[in-house]
Amino acid sequence: MAKQISQETFDDVVRENVEDFEMTVEDALTDAVQQFESQGVNLAMIIKDSSLYSSGGEKNTHPVVEALSSLSLDGNASSDTDDVKHLGIVKEECDIDLARRCFAGKNKAYPVLLKCMQKYRKGDEEMFLLCLDTMCSLCNGQPDLLDREGVELFMDVMRDENNSPLVTERIVKLVRLNCIKHETNRGMFVKNGLIKELVSVLTSNRKVPSIVKEVASGLRSLTQDDDIRVPFGSAHENAKQIVIEGDALKELLQICSDYTSDVGVQGELFSTLSKLVVRDEFCKEVKDLGGLDLILKSFQENITKKSIVKQALELLKALAGNDEIKQVIVKSGGVQSILAAMTQHQGNPQIAAGGCQVLAVIVLRQPTHCSVVIDNNGHHVILQAMKVHPTDETVQQKACMAIRNIVARTRDHCSVLLELGAEDLINKAKSISSCVDDAKAALRDLGCQVELQERWTGEKGSLPQSAY
Repeated sequence: MAKQISQETFDDVVRENVEDFEMTVEDALTDAVQQFESQGVNLAMIIKDSSLYSSGGEKNTHPVVEALSSLSLDGNASSDTDDVKHLGIVKEECDIDLARRCFAGKNKAYPVLLKCMQKYRKGDEEMFLLCLDTMCSLCNGQPDLLDREGVELFMDVMRDENNSPLVTERIVKLVRLNCIKHETNRGMFVKNGLIKELVSVLTSNRKVPSIVKEVASGLRSLTQDDDIRVPFGSAHENAKQIVIEGDALKELLQICSDYTSDVGVQGELFSTLSKLVVRDEFCKEVKDLGGLDLILKSFQENITKKSIVKQALELLKALAGNDEIKQVIVKSGGVQSILAAMTQHQGNPQIAAGGCQVLAVIVLRQPTHCSVVIDNNGHHVILQAMKVHPTDETVQQKACMAIRNIVARTRDHCSVLLELGAEDLINKAKSISSCVDDAKAALRDLGCQVELQERWTGEKGSLPQSAY
């Protein structure tokens, strides 16, 4: 783990360089950075700005500290004009990088901004929007600042039916930023009724594209297991609650039909839907609501647009876990569309990996689907993806998985893949550590020579530690 230092320690070294070695501030700063980096110190959270030091190396008072000090004054000690100026300073600094956001957080920016939100919530929308924007800048990447008071205030604002669209969009964004990579925050918001409120906001603002996108992203943030500090999260439970209690699938699909000409909005909605269909009955519900036809139509009509193609592939992969939906996708020309998209965007590794992954799911335990892929030269497209992206582990892994699933129950297809050099490509993929198992499985089912290690034979009582 990399070493870390405080901002004060870094500033002291800069000052010593100026005083003891008569360096300029710029040289002293550069030397301090080199010193610490050579010692393996992580300076990501250190502000390295020569304008913050005097010619003698002393650290000037940071403008954020001065701004926060003025904003924290009670009553009429500061005017609205002053608050605009100081909020602008805090926001501008926080927008630069995470180091400045952390510095502001350590200097009590969160409670100060919370107080400003309460001060301007009623009566001055322009000032309240500035408070929300500044709080968003502060909380971006550091959700640890949030407390219960903040959760209650944010939810109270979201429930206000008199909000303008601008306020609604900002408060949803603020909640979303505080949910990213923070399981505790997600739990607090969900317990305070966030899911129903987000669906309600979506329903009442379905004609406002920016709010639709923000709410879709907000719902998606609740379905992530991205907080490494907890052993397990509530992503699955949250997704289930969004669908069952919020009736979100129906609402999201209806809104999708309203934005057939806006691939930006539809892409966000597709991405969110892919995170919600976590159960077989949810996949069937999407199909029964006409969602599968809508998704395939949009995919086919916008096949030249990378953004919607990536999201559609992700959603089709999630839905294709249901065998009935696999058949509908194949009968509706979905395989041909997937292969066309992979060919159209063969230089894009995300689309190549996404296409291989969908094909792997569609052909799983379905011999007739394997034949459809082969008959449409899908084997050519999969192997071409491996050739174009030889070092991309995701592409290689998903391609090996697709090949394995194609030949696992239809060995007649082995010869056409081997004739195109599949064995050599898979052996190259095997050199990537994350692809070893999938590559070996593909080689085994193709009938190629492959060395399989038997890590434990039941002797000597336990598995060697090196096998883990």
